Amino acid sequence: MALIVQKYGGTSVGTVERIQAVAQRVLKTVQMGNSLVVVVSAMGKTTDGLVKLAKEISTNPSRREMDMLLSTGEQVTIALLSMALQELGQPAISLTGAQVGIVTEAEHTRARILQIKTERMERHLNNGKVVVVAGFQGISSIDELEITTLGRGGSDTSAVALAAALRANCCEIYTDVPGIFTTDPRLVPEAQLMKEITCDEMLELASLGAKVLHPRAVEIARNYGVELVVRSSWTDDPGTRVVSPTPKPRSLEGLEIARPVDAVEFDTDQAAVSLLRVPDRPGVAASLFGGIASQKLDVDLIIQSIYEDDTKTNDIAFTVTKSSINKAVSVADAIVKTMAKNSTSQLGEPEVKPEERQIAKVSIAGAGMIGLPKVAARMFQTFAEANINIQMISTSEVKISCLIDAEDCDRAISLLCETFEVNSSPAQLATAEASSIANPPAVRAVALDNNQARLAIRHIPDKPGMAAKMFGLLAEHNISVDMIIQSQRSREVDGVLRRDIAFTVAQTDAQQARLILKEAASELGCGDVDVDEAIAKVSVVGAGMVNHPGVAAKMFKSLADEKINIEMIATSEIKISCVVPQEHGVTALQAIHAAFGLAGEHKIQVPA
Repeated sequence: MALIVQKYGGTSVGTVERIQAVAQRVLKTVQMGNSLVVVVSAMGKTTDGLVKLAKEISTNPSRREMDMLLSTGEQVTIALLSMALQELGQPAISLTGAQVGIVTEAEHTRARILQIKTERMERHLNNGKVVVVAGFQGISSIDELEITTLGRGGSDTSAVALAAALRANCCEIYTDVPGIFTTDPRLVPEAQLMKEITCDEMLELASLGAKVLHPRAVEIARNYGVELVVRSSWTDDPGTRVVSPTPKPRSLEGLEIARPVDAVEFDTDQAAVSLLRVPDRPGVAASLFGGIASQKLDVDLIIQSIYEDDTKTNDIAFTVTKSSINKAVSVADAIVKTMAKNSTSQLGEPEVKPEERQIAKVSIAGAGMIGLPKVAARMFQTFAEANINIQMISTSEVKISCLIDAEDCDRAISLLCETFEVNSSPAQLATAEASSIANPPAVRAVALDNNQARLAIRHIPDKPGMAAKMFGLLAEHNISVDMIIQSQRSREVDGVLRRDIAFTVAQTDAQQARLILKEAASELGCGDVDVDEAIAKVSVVGAGMVNHPGVAAKMFKSLADEKINIEMIATSEIKISCVVPQEHGVTALQAIHAAFGLAGEHKIQVPA
């Protein structure tokens, strides 16, 4: 007998008829010999209606009272579903988040789960009942009984957390689409349904705006080894499996606020090459990485900085293995000679600059860092206090990597292990999760995020500690940073060597981030802070990317063919992201999806 947790979203329980259909599906699952916990959302647009009512009463309702109000939506659904099951002859009981023992932070409207008391659920399961649970809610403590809600994606989070706490065999997420697609089928009707995907890939896609699963739910699944299946509540199709790696032993105490970093990783087999003052026009990155791909060279980090206003040029830096550096430099030299013929830069012709110093990549890894901007800030602060200068930065949902001098590597590892209370520092394990799925494709999916803004901070002093100060300030205001790009050239301004740093944040945080940094300009010693909200970020994601040279080249060429200029580039082991003008975002998505042959034979119809 298997223990299964099923979650049904608002559209799946939007009407009495839909609730009765869910009851039939639940009954069928029980009749197959399974024990069942069912987590449900509020019916249809109930939550929106409750929010509207609140705004008619108060322009600024208290967060506590909003939690009290919004938690009622799920209570309607659990009672109705329990009644429907009982009408079918299946014993069932409805329980609120408080009644099943979901204990959260004392943080109204956006609480995270601390622990789940499972005794009451287990007792009802042992008595043959289906336990129907209100998702999205909990209580701040057993004594106070203050109702809290989990914020966006809260029902997904509730379901996966319950599956982890009960050590369920599987958690099935039922929605109005048949699973997870290679991209948004509303933008690309030929998008293909995936049979499986790794948790790390899903974390990237969820954070890039794929709305099928919330990143918090995927994070819990990854940390506790919960197998997820995303299925349609309208069909019996098998859906998409989200595969978790074998988890490290982890306490269920502090379930959502557990240690954010699992490991400190390093790679000393790195060599860097920078192309300086390259023209800011479509096709440059495609030519460079097309040539590198033709030599079968694996590229790790790729960073393209923002252009300089006075020259319309930018810099591209990338890393390869030490044994590949000579071939990489030769390819770059050939590309630069072609560019030089047409260069109009007032600061000189394009130039190839191999990094002469020995370098190392040091990373912190773990799914617990999602939505916690202080993690990156703590890493940068650790380096600043040790006077370790950061040469390149790469970020993803599960890893933050910094390129530093090789002579600082051992010291950096030791300090990071101490900072994040990690006992292990393995060599880089880029393919660790990929091994859980045989022969993963180089690119699993493509995503478009139109909800980001780019900030550029000009002329920051080129010395240790500047990144720590900047991102520490943003972290204090709970502003999460996504792509971080540090220019490769230092320029002397007012007698001080300086660089530019650009990064992306959610559009909703952009103006606040700009104001924070402007107010700190004198302390940081920097110049202007610019904001551009007319950008789009398009990304390819794939756990097998590390073993397939040429992925970046193919992505960049597909954009060049559409004459779409790349404004920023950032990479991690399983993701390549490009910032492009927002007006070209959908075209970029479609071109990249086609370039990697991800389209299926049938067009997908999805609800609006």
